Amino acid sequence: MPSERTEVQVRPGVEEDLEALTALYNHYVRETAITFDTVIFTPEERRPWLLSHPEDGPYRLRVAVDRDTQGILGYATSSPFRAKPAYATSVETTVYVAPDAGGRGIGTLLYKALFEALSGEDLHRAYAGIAQPNEASARLHERFGFRHVGTYREVGRKFGRYWDVAWYEKPL
Repeated sequence: MPSERTEVQVRPGVEEDLEALTALYNHYVRETAITFDTVIFTPEERRPWLLSHPEDGPYRLRVAVDRDTQGILGYATSSPFRAKPAYATSVETTVYVAPDAGGRGIGTLLYKALFEALSGEDLHRAYAGIAQPNEASARLHERFGFRHVGTYREVGRKFGRYWDVAWYEKPL
């Protein structure tokens, strides 16, 4: 378990991170309603996702790693909001933090790095969907200037129940 004093480095995600990023995401698939994926992924199945986040452009992947062990503490992405061309200046952002790294500011470091990386891109808005309840994620997004714009009620079914998703937007 990482110590509270762990030095954290945030950098672009690379091919060598694929296995650890897949394992982190699979935790949230198996254990939470934070993602609406319901079946875990193999690293090979996640490879297209990783490759869709190059080091430059509007779709980025930033990972937080323990400076000593290089273990993945979390990641943040910007991805296409919708596939239609008129949405090209909008992105959907997300953050996933390792379960044993929560409450240490990792999400804040990741979003800071992600939005700095996006600052020179031709983007107008960022959107984030937050499965409810998730007060920690709502607070993180609000700290970065997101505002709640609406909630889809009972939009996803996982673990035998329906979940709401609150939508947030941020000007870029």
